[in-house]
Amino acid sequence: MGLFDAFKKKETLAPIEVSDDAVIAPADGELIDITTVKDEVFAQKMMGDGVAFHYSGDKVTLCAPANGVLSVLFPTGHAFGVTMANGTELLVHCGINTVEAKGDGFKLCAKKQGDTVKAGEPIVEVNLKKLGAKYDMSTMLICTNGADHPMTFSKPKTVKRGDSVLG
Repeated sequence: MGLFDAFKKKETLAPIEVSDDAVIAPADGELIDITTVKDEVFAQKMMGDGVAFHYSGDKVTLCAPANGVLSVLFPTGHAFGVTMANGTELLVHCGINTVEAKGDGFKLCAKKQGDTVKAGEPIVEVNLKKLGAKYDMSTMLICTNGADHPMTFSKPKTVKRGDSVLG
């Protein structure tokens, strides 16, 4: 870290204006088929249907994938959930077995469980370099109550934060 790095203005991620039924990519990356991740619970859709992402670089800030309520926020930072106005429950799970890191490598942003969130608002900063040395850092976005709220997800593609992940 250089002498003046501490004074540089930190990039702030603003919410993205989307409809209340939109589901977006939580960060820039590669959207992949969830059935290809190296965790059977996710790959076999035991928790629900969804997509996964691969991110590059040393760090990534994962943002809310939809407008709603931050219904789950693990203190370890490895996972969070957003419940949309229509009752759809979305879970973002960063990495495979990263709960074992006990929060080391994750930094929660200013939000807390129960807060209202807008799509694109930062939820957790992830140190990919640190965590990636030990864990598969695939990030899953799952609809956990798809039987009641069916969704069709996009095919694999490159995404930017805010791009729709619905097909």
